Amino acid sequence: MQTQFILASQSPRRRELLQLLGSPFQVMVADVDEDSITTPDPTRNVVQTAQLKSDKIAGMLDTAVLPPRTFILAADTTVAFAGEMLNKPANDQEARQMLRRLRDTQHEVHTGVVLLEPDSGWAWQGVSTAVVTMRPYSDAEIAAYVATGDPLDKAGAYAIQHPQFRPVAQLEGCYCNVMGLPICDLIVALAEVLTPEALAHIDLTAVQKAHLHYPCPSLDHIRSQN
Repeated sequence: MQTQFILASQSPRRRELLQLLGSPFQVMVADVDEDSITTPDPTRNVVQTAQLKSDKIAGMLDTAVLPPRTFILAADTTVAFAGEMLNKPANDQEARQMLRRLRDTQHEVHTGVVLLEPDSGWAWQGVSTAVVTMRPYSDAEIAAYVATGDPLDKAGAYAIQHPQFRPVAQLEGCYCNVMGLPICDLIVALAEVLTPEALAHIDLTAVQKAHLHYPCPSLDHIRSQN
């Protein structure tokens, strides 16, 4: 029985990462008011926001015709710095301000993930945290990066994978988490409900390549179990 997903996100990064599982998926955008989640703890906030998205999609589905082994996958990412959550900047000015604040300092990236199998009612939620140290990029580099438009749909106003800006000097944790979906933690979660045979098609070499050689504790755990 083939596993498939409904991704509650229009993020191209999450679509790219989910493809690493080798299972078919469709995208359903969860039109929710993320500002309604006001929990100040970022690790709880991202999980609650992901749950809000998951619940929205679940309410849109007819479970009677949903194929077995179909999972709703929802995620939310934030950057936590100096007691604040830095989400997507509203405009270029806010993006520049965020990047200046993060420059040559350390912050945390939290991604909350919710998995729901409507057919069985099985559900899982978790949060992945990475500690990121930014390099001392210049104001000119910030201006050039903001001019690309790339920061406007990114928590903290940056993409770790941007080939020119390359803002990160050091990373402790999952690279894919910083991109927006901790794919390794997702594999670990799926192992709780799926058989080893159902997960055997996942190409761990491709998953490792997606981390761009940054070490990942969850990936190391998965490899140790195989």
